[in-house]
Amino acid sequence: VSFGGMALISVVIPVHGVEDYLDRCLDSVLGEPAVPGLEVIAVDDASEDRCGAILAGRPDPRLRVITTQAALGPGPARDLGAKEATGEYVWFVDGDDELAEGALRAVTESLTRLRPDVLIVDFESLYPDGTTSPSGGAACLDGPAVTTLADHPALIHLTMTAWSKVFRRDFLSGLGISFAGPAPHEDVPVTTAALLTAARIGVLNRVCYRYRRARRGSYLAAASDGNFNIFGAYQQIFNLLSERSVVSPPPTPLVRAAIFERAIWHYTTLLPLVPRRRRREFFDRMSADFRRWRPEEFRFPSGLRGVKFRLVARDAYRTYSFLGPLNRLRVALRAR
Repeated sequence: VSFGGMALISVVIPVHGVEDYLDRCLDSVLGEPAVPGLEVIAVDDASEDRCGAILAGRPDPRLRVITTQAALGPGPARDLGAKEATGEYVWFVDGDDELAEGALRAVTESLTRLRPDVLIVDFESLYPDGTTSPSGGAACLDGPAVTTLADHPALIHLTMTAWSKVFRRDFLSGLGISFAGPAPHEDVPVTTAALLTAARIGVLNRVCYRYRRARRGSYLAAASDGNFNIFGAYQQIFNLLSERSVVSPPPTPLVRAAIFERAIWHYTTLLPLVPRRRRREFFDRMSADFRRWRPEEFRFPSGLRGVKFRLVARDAYRTYSFLGPLNRLRVALRAR
């Protein structure tokens, strides 16, 4: 399958320090038989381990390797790969992750049938002991195969990652936003802007991606000051929402409320990944963003999420800090 002589899908793989996982990643992409219109671009981002040798040992005509002279980071490596891609669609796959069996065939069929600007796919988490767990997002993926964020605001609550979406290449380049922001949250502005502006969002309620968690050396494997970068990532999105001429069509009140809720919830999930000495500072930033960006249409959610949001709104860090231990105790007592 090709369109105008170009490949249908360009899989772009940023590669750095993933020698223990790269073979499995490449096998999952290149090993699937009879997938037409496939181009694979691996960006060896000045990796100092054996990644370069692994890529050189893959003489596959579908695979093209780009090597940088200095490490750019995962975001700029994605941008570089996308610029070199020739496919109508681009799928970003991290070098330590894998595609699920049959994923490329399923994605190819959906792209050909739906012709979306963005195709959202489900994923599962892959742990070091080989076990997996579902994404928890299947409920958000229920609904029509083609939609918009205005018609289905719940889509914003799915993971804000590049790898869970397949982008029409011309649409992606037309967004005017790159992945060049600071890691580990460089995906957020691009993916949110894409969902905001896409006229056709395709939904494939099938596990297509296997996301490796708790990998040693990954950005999210340990507490890091880098998680403060999430505020700048959402700042770009809130700026887009405030500049009505940039986002077309203008976001509906429900979309604004959903994006705001997604941002605050994202902050709360990252708080435990901030070094303990700086958690109060991170919480204060959360609270400031809550007061600054809260739209009139926002309503507090129910349950534990609502409790957390109310404490964030009040900047009640001391009370909030007790929620984690109390929730763990509640779960332990229920298990008895």
